[in-house]
Amino acid sequence: MSLKHDIEFTLNGVKKRVTVDVTMNALDMLRDVVGLTGTKYGCGEGECGACTIRVDGATLNSCLMFAVDCNGREITTIEGVAADPTADALREAFVEHGAVQCGFCTPGMVMQAAHILETNPNADADAIKRGIEGNLCRCTGYKKIVDAVESAACCGAK
Repeated sequence: MSLKHDIEFTLNGVKKRVTVDVTMNALDMLRDVVGLTGTKYGCGEGECGACTIRVDGATLNSCLMFAVDCNGREITTIEGVAADPTADALREAFVEHGAVQCGFCTPGMVMQAAHILETNPNADADAIKRGIEGNLCRCTGYKKIVDAVESAACCGAK
């Protein structure tokens, strides 16, 4: 027997109302109920950062958050960042610096990078490294990722 609950939240600037099982995590709700598959399942234990989303302005691992805890919150996914023209410098820098390798970590890395640049627009390499500590890259492309974020910081990404 499953227990269902209706929740309302703002997703990438749009009001949403969905019904979810009370045991469902936010990642599964985003992918399976809402249909936004940009947020990736990596480890399911909050260790890799592939499922990073923004909740009320703070980044967190959506695999560790119950979907019902999204009720009344402002959620931003990689799709929301992708649609934001202020992130153009960040997207361009990831491509230019080869920071998109296999691409699996990219949504989480971009989410975290956008957060870093919003909270510290002049982030240097050390601040960027600290900022992405919770995100793993299977290709070990950290230098390219740090270089891309640093480049975007100097070019005016917000």
